[in-house]
Amino acid sequence: MSSSTLNLLDLKQDKVRLLHLSWFAFFLTFVVWFSHAPMLASIKEAFDLTGQQVKALMILNVALTIPARVVVGMLVDRYGPRIIYSALLVSGGAMCIAFAFADSYETIALLRFLMGFIGAGFVIGIRLVGEWFPARQVGLAEGVYGGWGNFGSAAAAMTLPTLALMFGGDDGWRYAIASTGVMAMIYGVFFYSRARNTPKGSTYFKPKKSGGLVVTSKRDLVFYIAMCIPMYLALAVLTWKLSPSNLGMLNGVAAMSLYGVLVVLFIVQVSQILRVNHDVLNNVEIPAMQKYPFKQVAILNVAYLVTFGSELAVVSMLPLFFMETFELTAVKAGMLASGFAFMNLLARPSGGYLSDRFGRRRSLSILICGLAVGYMLLSQITSTWPLLLAVLATMCCSFFVQAGEGAVFAIVPLVKRSMTGQIAGMTGAYGNVGAVIFLTVLSFVDASSFFMVIAACAAFVFVAVQFMEEPQGHIAEYNDDGSVALIEVS
Repeated sequence: MSSSTLNLLDLKQDKVRLLHLSWFAFFLTFVVWFSHAPMLASIKEAFDLTGQQVKALMILNVALTIPARVVVGMLVDRYGPRIIYSALLVSGGAMCIAFAFADSYETIALLRFLMGFIGAGFVIGIRLVGEWFPARQVGLAEGVYGGWGNFGSAAAAMTLPTLALMFGGDDGWRYAIASTGVMAMIYGVFFYSRARNTPKGSTYFKPKKSGGLVVTSKRDLVFYIAMCIPMYLALAVLTWKLSPSNLGMLNGVAAMSLYGVLVVLFIVQVSQILRVNHDVLNNVEIPAMQKYPFKQVAILNVAYLVTFGSELAVVSMLPLFFMETFELTAVKAGMLASGFAFMNLLARPSGGYLSDRFGRRRSLSILICGLAVGYMLLSQITSTWPLLLAVLATMCCSFFVQAGEGAVFAIVPLVKRSMTGQIAGMTGAYGNVGAVIFLTVLSFVDASSFFMVIAACAAFVFVAVQFMEEPQGHIAEYNDDGSVALIEVS
């Protein structure tokens, strides 16, 4: 058996047990996060909501996830994954139960907004799995963690309507949603009792400063600040969608206030970034072994924007696209479109495995290229296509999209160990930024043009990936006593 082989059934290995413990935690965060989606018809009826109010709920559910992933990344690096994952599961579960038994639209809207925080759970496990698996296995392990955990949203869609019927009555949907919150809270306690931040005898490296990524040159500092701007622009777009000029869920004063808050938050973040990078600003020489190129982080950000960002956007529009193009019933269109999410179970681990086996940059390049071709193919689908061929094209494109996600997070833990949480947080946030961008594009163009825009973005990312440096040799971290620890990354 080669050293790169990972037997997921070998539960005698501590790292394999930890992997299963982690992906299920992520799975539950997504079940809780999307527990309302299959229940929207019941929620709409219970609160007598308008179509606009339902759309607003869907936007509010994802709005907080962009900043939450950045914040959670910092907390993980500072306090460790074990305590942060447990706290997120318990607090997110409690909010989910409160949502289930809320009695006004204002309350469910606020709780849906706050529950966007549980969507940041993904980031925690990236650091945790990266601690437990060596470089030759980390891609596959992260792929299993991401792919199997990501299935939580599909699992919620498949099981909760049936659970609501089993509970029965007008409040069946409430008990179904609340049950996911109860599960998350119980598992949060169980996770804390079983998980450990690192294997026995290993050191959990923390960043020397908290509040932002520490970069190692002035050029990287400017680059880093510039890469923060799209996250705030995406939040501004979400605010615009809720403003009087769009959904009308906010009045003019509230919308302008939110724009102002975003400006203030950006200024605060920039000041934090400048504070933690005080040495760079003052031309203090950074030891060579501590240096890393920030362009690695930036390229991973845009790669995840075009992979996970496009997945979120396409999953949102695909059922309606199939329904209108092929004149299908809503149920049949939904089942055919769900194939896009199902591919996660196999595709994301495959992307991680390819990255481990054939090289990080090469694998990501091939998968991004396949993604671009896949979306170009989808842009050509018309009602004259055989339905089976359209579904197959969708599944093939989906494989490259999700394998690309796996390849991105096969690299994230190899950039800078002590800041893996923050790097994962920023990269994960860019996935949500991509979803906002692509869904906004979709509101102005037809489906064919929408797919072509994603393909064009993928072509740009393919070029960017060629400038990424393959992780080689070791990265250096400092122990508490000042000695240097070398961590193998190839």
